[in-house]
Amino acid sequence: MSLDIFRLDGKVALITGGNRGIGLATAKLFGEAGAKCLLSARSETDESRALCEGENFAFVPGDITDPATPGKLVDATMEKFGRLDVLVNNAGVADGGDFHNFDDERLDRIMSTNLIAPFRVARACIRPMLDQGAGSIVNIGSISGYVANKPQLQVAYNSSKAAIHQMTAVMAFEYASRGIRVNALAPGYIRTRMAIDGMEDPAMSKVWQENTPMGRFGEPEEMASCALFLASDAASYVTGATLVADGGYITH
Repeated sequence: MSLDIFRLDGKVALITGGNRGIGLATAKLFGEAGAKCLLSARSETDESRALCEGENFAFVPGDITDPATPGKLVDATMEKFGRLDVLVNNAGVADGGDFHNFDDERLDRIMSTNLIAPFRVARACIRPMLDQGAGSIVNIGSISGYVANKPQLQVAYNSSKAAIHQMTAVMAFEYASRGIRVNALAPGYIRTRMAIDGMEDPAMSKVWQENTPMGRFGEPEEMASCALFLASDAASYVTGATLVADGGYITH
């Protein structure tokens, strides 16, 4: 067996939340593996702008919670690159606080971004994949879909990520016979903007690292390599799975 099964030559990927963190690291690695990538987020960063100067990358701004955005992203991908083989459903937000004080505005923001928007994006991407008879979807979940995090309280976020894991399993069941694989990646504490405030808080950082058997935080590039595995033919017999990449956090 050749290591070429990890490559994405001739494939086109749509990556939401692609302007920084896990999304941007994934785009870079996919590009190295031969893929063309369309990235989307509310706005560009200097790093995503520099990446998209290359002919194999493009950036389309968009509010992922707008019901019209998923269709626009798929149309832009098809117009730019002519096909759509891989979706990395990465865009998300985090928020926390006492359950009894968690107001509807914050609840709506979490669920519309972390669950409803990924549902709509996947639904839009399924259509060209069905036409091609092949495709791979990687939904970004979280260890928070399995555990109650500590010391922070974040029941809405955890619920949204647990729903992503279940959505992944049911989608995989529905489309396995039609050539489309659907898997999820559940990161632990990764050094991204979403987690950086906690990582820079000595008390919180201490708890997080003490509860991670490997004793350190993960890097976006480590999540990108997991996403590449799930997206590539190296995972050709893998569907409906949630790959946990957390330094051992959920083992205890």
